[in-house]
Amino acid sequence: MAKIAMIDYDMGNLHSAAKGLRSAGATVEITRDPTVIAAADGIVLPGVGAFDPAVQALRACGLEGPIRGAIASGKPFLGICLGLHLLFEGSEEGQESGLGILPGWVRRFHSEPGLTIPHMGWNQLAFVQPEHWAWQGLGDSPYVYFVHSYFVDPVDAGVRAAMVGHGSQMVTAAIASNNITAVQFHPEKSSQAGLQLLANFVKQVG
Repeated sequence: MAKIAMIDYDMGNLHSAAKGLRSAGATVEITRDPTVIAAADGIVLPGVGAFDPAVQALRACGLEGPIRGAIASGKPFLGICLGLHLLFEGSEEGQESGLGILPGWVRRFHSEPGLTIPHMGWNQLAFVQPEHWAWQGLGDSPYVYFVHSYFVDPVDAGVRAAMVGHGSQMVTAAIASNNITAVQFHPEKSSQAGLQLLANFVKQVG
């Protein structure tokens, strides 16, 4: 049975995502213990809230090193929402440096007439890496649930796994690079498509 460590740094409700992973057959431990993280078969970094408090909380909990170590080890890693943003170098939302595991920046949606910020609600994914394991069983252009005012802008466009449109802006909805997969939307709020993605991650973890 896959052992998944869900990283707890006091930024968001972890239990819905953990429930989805457990329903797919995984053993999930919500933890900030470096030993548990190192022993896990897969890692999930969720998050809801603002960039600077999240980075500060990660570092205050001593989690930056364990996260880097887990990713460097090659084990499957899934970032969710703010957990996607933290992988990059920094954010227009704050002043703190991100983990810098992927080159790029977190940017705010540009204002335009009639555009609501934050981007909130159901929207369709446009796959850039349609064969990626995360999308297996989701169908073409599935609807998933978003709540965000900021999006990642990777230096390497090749890491984009899916895009989403909001107004006239097409932005990154998911990235995939080696063992790292991370999504802007909330799988735990995305009905069957989200549960399928979590099940796909469990399968990937093995």
